[in-house]
Amino acid sequence: MADFDPTTPSIARVYDFLLGGKDHFAVDREVAGRLLAVAPISADVMRENRQFLARAVQWAARQGITQFVDLGCGMPTAPNTHDSVRQASQDARVVLIDNNAVVLAHLRALAAHGDPGVTAIEGDIREVPAILGAVGAAIDLTRPACLVMGALLHFFPPDAARDLVAAYVAALAPGSYVVLSVGRGDGDTADRGFGAYSSGGTAAYNHSVADFTGFFGPLALVEPGIVDARLWHPDAAPDGPLPPRTGQSLVGVARVG
Repeated sequence: MADFDPTTPSIARVYDFLLGGKDHFAVDREVAGRLLAVAPISADVMRENRQFLARAVQWAARQGITQFVDLGCGMPTAPNTHDSVRQASQDARVVLIDNNAVVLAHLRALAAHGDPGVTAIEGDIREVPAILGAVGAAIDLTRPACLVMGALLHFFPPDAARDLVAAYVAALAPGSYVVLSVGRGDGDTADRGFGAYSSGGTAAYNHSVADFTGFFGPLALVEPGIVDARLWHPDAAPDGPLPPRTGQSLVGVARVG
């Protein structure tokens, strides 16, 4: 893997560590450690995000969607998009996109030896025409698909995040779904947490609820709208209101057309 540098932290591997995975290195654990030292709730928030993504793609599969595109998918730490989709639709096609060499090695092994319905694409999700060209070679974008951008947009300023979503949505057929999530928080603890993560070399942005809602543009939100990840179609209804805390995974799903 010519592009692999074990001395540079990776968003995907830090995320893997927070999820309790095993595919990370000392430099990734160092960044995660700085984050957890000031915002220990971060690991819970990322696990809740991952669980939301699993529920969201299964929900989309139950609506009849058979094509899924996961932008900046990261390590295939469980629960992951392809395994979650398979629980609801055995024949669905899943396209996974990332630009990290270690992530791609895992994804290509999965596609080659585990699941012929999975396509791994190497690319920078900011290069929209190139990514869409590669995706269009793997699935039929004239038919409805589910686009996933999970725990990704908090690495972009608000205007850039909104424009990026709009560029991908413009390529989706009517009847498609868009799944978005970001980590966010309130108060000094959240500020220190985002600062600690950004100290690893990748800026992270604490988007407001209004900014996150704006990322969907004119799309119609699926009920219950923009909510804490724990409240989006949970497997079991919460026992009363969620207690206040400093951080959350803010999520939503919208329909195209």
